[in-house]
Amino acid sequence: MKKSHWLATFILLGLTLFAAQAQTTASAGLGGQPMSGQQIARNLSMITGVAISPLLGVSVVGAYQFYAAKTPEAKARLSWYSSPWFFVPALLLVGLCFVKDTVGIAVPAVLKKPFDVLEAMENKISGLVATGAFVPLAVSTFHAHLSDGASLSSLGLATIDLSWLYNALMIPIAMAAFFIVFLAANTINILILLSPFTVVDAALKTFRTAILASVAASSLMNPWIGAAWALIIILISYLIAGWSFRLSFFGLEFIWDFFTVRRSRFTPDKTENRMFLGRKINKVPARSYGRLSRDEKGNLIFKYRPWLVLSERVLALPEAQYAVGKGAVFSEILQLDGDNARTAFLLPPRYRSHEEQLVPIYGFVDVRPTGLRAVWQWLKNLFGGKTRTAAA
Repeated sequence: MKKSHWLATFILLGLTLFAAQAQTTASAGLGGQPMSGQQIARNLSMITGVAISPLLGVSVVGAYQFYAAKTPEAKARLSWYSSPWFFVPALLLVGLCFVKDTVGIAVPAVLKKPFDVLEAMENKISGLVATGAFVPLAVSTFHAHLSDGASLSSLGLATIDLSWLYNALMIPIAMAAFFIVFLAANTINILILLSPFTVVDAALKTFRTAILASVAASSLMNPWIGAAWALIIILISYLIAGWSFRLSFFGLEFIWDFFTVRRSRFTPDKTENRMFLGRKINKVPARSYGRLSRDEKGNLIFKYRPWLVLSERVLALPEAQYAVGKGAVFSEILQLDGDNARTAFLLPPRYRSHEEQLVPIYGFVDVRPTGLRAVWQWLKNLFGGKTRTAAA
């Protein structure tokens, strides 16, 4: 078994054992109320749901806890996200995003993209904040109930404080599970940024909403079914983590270039430039980030680092004619095959208005406009297309 599979097994086993332990060793909780395994199973679903839509999830959980607290003392013990000063503006912002998505179907994609960029930036910020500030508090809530001495009395360990062991194991596991689900869900926002079709945007949002609703519905129907479904989502998110990471990094570059108007102070380098691989070539996945240049023989080569930090690798591109495609939202480098053109590289927004400068640098054919393509062809390219073996 590969090391990556061992890691996935460890994460899922830890979460499963945590739920099982909660069921068998549930003890008297705060205020003398029992903390059952079912409650912890619901909390596992809650963390998964929040990871899918951080701002909506955190604000809904906060509002629910605020209105569930019946006394001033109970409200005083609530966390920061249960304050009306947080969840009311957060829910208003979520509502504005909903209005944007509803009205945006009738708006041209080019006019809608700046608002999609804002929403993508909000999603990244809220996701990172939730990872570091929400998840540890939620897990600590579990511990507040489970750390009571009664839970260990039957084992003769009532006087032993094992809170450090709980924190050392469960908080990192919960944060890792939250982050990989968030990483997968965040790709919805990035796909919307890349999509030239408002109808596709609406379909992507509907898909994410359906997944979020399924987590909530399964948990309400049966906590253990909800926990099992949450574990399945975590596993799927882990298996596509590499794809999600590359797509999220592309989105981060997109957002940074857009908000800093980087194209106004950017000039393409005379020898090599950073960009994203547009499709899977010779087992190198789409949207790998690296530098494109020509070697001493004049061949196009792409230097990249897996996960941005591993040892550098070199990909030789197929011998062919290439051109720069100038799109409405972002540009690309096209591999020309007769009358057909296939995406070879995706250019971040900083290359906008600099497409002509790339032609003499790399010896490309020309710069040509790229219009709207068929939805199926666009989706095929977006998810990597077919593998093509590069020239050695």
